[in-house]
Amino acid sequence: MSRIGKMPVTLPNGVTVSVSPANLITVKGPLGELHQAVDPLIILGVEEGIVTVARQNDDKEQRAKHGLYRSLIANMVKGVSEGFKTEQELVGVGYRAANTGQILELSLGYSHNITFELPTEIEVETKTERGKNPLIIMKSTDKQLLGMVAAKIRSLRKPEPYKGKGIKFVGEVLRRKAGKSAGKK
Repeated sequence: MSRIGKMPVTLPNGVTVSVSPANLITVKGPLGELHQAVDPLIILGVEEGIVTVARQNDDKEQRAKHGLYRSLIANMVKGVSEGFKTEQELVGVGYRAANTGQILELSLGYSHNITFELPTEIEVETKTERGKNPLIIMKSTDKQLLGMVAAKIRSLRKPEPYKGKGIKFVGEVLRRKAGKSAGKK
């Protein structure tokens, strides 16, 4: 049985969960409201501040989805109560980031600037301090959407393995390669 799927999700104060007959789960909290469609073969139970996830039988497909839906529900509960935050760092000479509302403008060493329009569910902030790399800070209640947008921004200029130039997550450890001179004596 799924170890993750068996664990109940406890609801913090101010968070409510409701399940519609069409297996659509709605999580409401102080930071917003999230919806997720759940497979009809997965059984959801909500009572006294605890959400439980169960499956009807031990088919391979149901075993796979059991832990998945429990994790999705736990992320929704955490998102509407605390929220999620991701920070990205632009490493490279002349790399800049600026935002006006939901439009992020990036200068990444290409011949032109890149404008990236963010979804309304994501709050973005850019920081540029003298002597430090520019930062892009994004906050959202939806972990899945935040991760997708962060990955898309990172894909615009992935960190290269020699000098580490590019867009990386703060705290990310990059594997570095030695240059040409390392092989010669």
